[in-house]
Amino acid sequence: MPPALLYPFILVAGALQAIGNAMNAQLRGRLVNPWLAATVSFLPIVFVFTTLFLTMPTPLPSLDGLSRMPWYAPLGGVAGAVAVFGGLAFIDKVGAGPFNGLTLTANILTSLAMDALGLFGLQAAGFKPMPWLGGLLMAVGVTFIARSGGKSDGGEGHAMSGKLLYPFILVAGALMAIGVVWNAQLRGALENPWLAATVSFVPVVFVFALVFLLRPTPLPTREDLSGVRWWMPFAGITGAVAVFAGLLFVDKVGAGAFNGLLITANLLTSVALDHFGWFGMKRVKAGPPRLIGAAVMVAGIVLISLF
Repeated sequence: MPPALLYPFILVAGALQAIGNAMNAQLRGRLVNPWLAATVSFLPIVFVFTTLFLTMPTPLPSLDGLSRMPWYAPLGGVAGAVAVFGGLAFIDKVGAGPFNGLTLTANILTSLAMDALGLFGLQAAGFKPMPWLGGLLMAVGVTFIARSGGKSDGGEGHAMSGKLLYPFILVAGALMAIGVVWNAQLRGALENPWLAATVSFVPVVFVFALVFLLRPTPLPTREDLSGVRWWMPFAGITGAVAVFAGLLFVDKVGAGAFNGLLITANLLTSVALDHFGWFGMKRVKAGPPRLIGAAVMVAGIVLISLF
């Protein structure tokens, strides 16, 4: 199948990824404890992929494929989960636009580095100036978006506290890109995509459930639970579409093009989420700075995807 035919699915996955971040922020607000919220967010994913694997258990991995699997491949879900947890904990503090802009910029720059250097089993493509120029444009674009974050209701101190979270958000974006590549290698070793997705997400649920058991407070009140909407626990599933797309397609279209398409849809959806206040997000109008930032980032993505 020509790689271009996969692009629409990747774009949808990117949009769902942005929506999942907003849904996770609402889930975190209602469940209070971020570790509990993360566990609840990921449990349905494991159930869905396990059910699909039991329904379609073939093909199964060979012993030779398992022996060649890198030790880090099963941890791709954990790496990507850092960004999900960041969304749970921080997106309501910095806004969907700045959060996704920072994570996606770190994501694409990390993807370019992995493609150029051939990290984690990727074929080394060497340094290409145009994609890196695109990465620079993305950094400029996210500056426009982040500066118009609209999270200044708490005054200058509140805005500064949001900016202190930026380094963690950048690390989360880098790990998101690394997780995509690790998941692709996991899928290659295990052959069955449903089994690979299950193996990818089981450690995530284990980690978050363990931390919740170690730190079970605060717990949501009855009033908090009454505010949980039916769609909130499915936030992880929307984000899992992007993970599954990475499992299937990143080795067919390349890390740069895959993340470029994913990021384009994610970014534009994020700006729309802030502008319209969807899924309980505080409304932040997409004024000229945000629109310019989005346009510059899309221009950067085009350079990365085409060259």
